[in-house]
Amino acid sequence: MFLCGLCGFLNALCETMKMQSNEEYYNESVNYLYGLQKHGIKLGLNNIRALMDVLGGPHRSFRSIHIAGTNGKGSTSAIIASILRESGYRVGLYTSPHLVSFTERIRINDRPISESDVIKLTAFIKQAVADAGLNPTFFEFVTAMAFHYFASQDVEWAVVETGMGGRLDATNVITPEVCVITNIGYDHKEFLGGNISDIAYEKAGILKKGVPLVTAVNNSEALGVIEETAKNIASDMHIYGRDFKGMLSYMDDKHIVFDYTGMSKNGICKEFKNLSLHLAGRFQICNASAAVRACEIIKRAGAAISDVAIVKKNKKLNLGGRLEWVSKSPPIIVDGAHNPEAAEALAQAVKELFTGHNKIILVTGIMKDKDIEGILRPLVLISDTVILTKPRGERAALPERMEEFLKIICKENNNFGLPPAGSVIKTNSVTEAIETAKKICGPGHIILVTGSFYTTGEVKETLGQKGVLSALRE
Repeated sequence: MFLCGLCGFLNALCETMKMQSNEEYYNESVNYLYGLQKHGIKLGLNNIRALMDVLGGPHRSFRSIHIAGTNGKGSTSAIIASILRESGYRVGLYTSPHLVSFTERIRINDRPISESDVIKLTAFIKQAVADAGLNPTFFEFVTAMAFHYFASQDVEWAVVETGMGGRLDATNVITPEVCVITNIGYDHKEFLGGNISDIAYEKAGILKKGVPLVTAVNNSEALGVIEETAKNIASDMHIYGRDFKGMLSYMDDKHIVFDYTGMSKNGICKEFKNLSLHLAGRFQICNASAAVRACEIIKRAGAAISDVAIVKKNKKLNLGGRLEWVSKSPPIIVDGAHNPEAAEALAQAVKELFTGHNKIILVTGIMKDKDIEGILRPLVLISDTVILTKPRGERAALPERMEEFLKIICKENNNFGLPPAGSVIKTNSVTEAIETAKKICGPGHIILVTGSFYTTGEVKETLGQKGVLSALRE
């Protein structure tokens, strides 16, 4: 009896020590990853190439599709991954930033990497980095983590989204089967250039000789730069509206239905009728159509992509932060729009879906290095009340600073269509902003949260979702 009790005690002690050890390793991993952010953003491929060499070239162990663009990368990536998965492949998906949990960034067959694997891989790569005398940035380290994880888990296809730009982005070590460039607008101008041509040049840097390109770029200046780049390296271009297109059939606040037509150069058209996508917003048609076109291309090259997979792609699609309902009572929608083009698209979607029979309470927190005025301008025009807030972190703009831009917008518009005096509220945290919105939310109101993934992610945490390394949202 005594021995049984002693064994039980020792087992419990071992489990406690094991938990403490795991917690210690986890905290060490967390602190290391947070520490890497001090290196900031350093565009270039030398570090990531060296990292790939040290790790044995994991980026060469899978076939890939590479996606760049200002807006729409996440949706397009998720749709392509869904089609590949539905076709029976083992599919890795690498995206950034995350909404709530760091583990969202690295997925296999739509299952996020586990916390324990993050700990193991952080320790392993950290040692490899130290042995090689490398000094990677946070994004370089995490990209290496994703590629190594995909290789170790026998991923067949990886859908890889650039972090910023393309030409010098850490993900640009892969040689994909097809490249995709979604819409292009003004973002990260301090790194990519102050005009649309410079930004397009950086995005077009993902192109590889002879690798097909699918693009939904609608800016003629940007498209011209991309076409010139593609021509110089014999990359066959597939342009939305010329070689393929989508036509909206139906839309509500949770999904869209559209018809797809792929117009081939030999005159043979491939059509898909009534494709249903569990994402809202007319702008998603371009993203979804680009995803279908990319899958058509790899199918012609021999990939086993079925028409059934394309038709069923929405069934298992899991993509948050894009006109996403996170609460019904009170009604709360979050969207990660963090540049003027994305904010304009969001405002248009909200007008189509809600205004006229709903009043919008806008909750917005924006990073101080973003175009605050450009983001606010289309959103305040559709809002009845504006709540300015500040997510955690030094990069967040102060509500007082955002209010200055709001006054400029009001003056330029002579207050026409803008929230009346007294309907602009400043709060010191996202939690306070949501509590304030809840208090004034009545029948017919919808709370719209946007401006940054930091803001929308914190809202989801406030509503009960558990965050894992949630502050590492760069």
